[in-house]
Amino acid sequence: MVKEKQLEGRYKRIYAQLKILLQKTENKIARMSTTAALLHNKMPHFFWTGFYIIKDKILIIGPYQGPLACQVLDYPEGVCWKSVLEKSTIVVPDVHNFPSHIGCDRRSNSEIAIPLFNEKNQVWAVLDIDSQKFDAFSDTDKEWLEKIASLI
Repeated sequence: MVKEKQLEGRYKRIYAQLKILLQKTENKIARMSTTAALLHNKMPHFFWTGFYIIKDKILIIGPYQGPLACQVLDYPEGVCWKSVLEKSTIVVPDVHNFPSHIGCDRRSNSEIAIPLFNEKNQVWAVLDIDSQKFDAFSDTDKEWLEKIASLI
């Protein structure tokens, strides 16, 4: 894994770049697409990077980068739903030990899910990132991915 100081520096640069890029539109799908592409291509430990959007008690795939994903995540299973229900970031060091994990790709071994909030503090989407490495996500990832999710 990238050393924490290097990781933080990388996140600072990504965050600054996204702040500029995301000013060009208020469209949430465009913002998600740009964010997923930038994160996925700049973070070496990200295997799958994308968003799920809440619609009628299901999570539907949004913009993403990486291998084929599950199109629908049924309520209330999986890491993403746990993030929605708890209104907090969920870090899973080993998805194979997460009781209700939804395995879209068996090459994924760890995961982080970050809820996105609207102006009423309701969760409307989730930033979901998988890694092929076990225990791939640190407190630095959590902190900066929450900041990045707030830009959407």
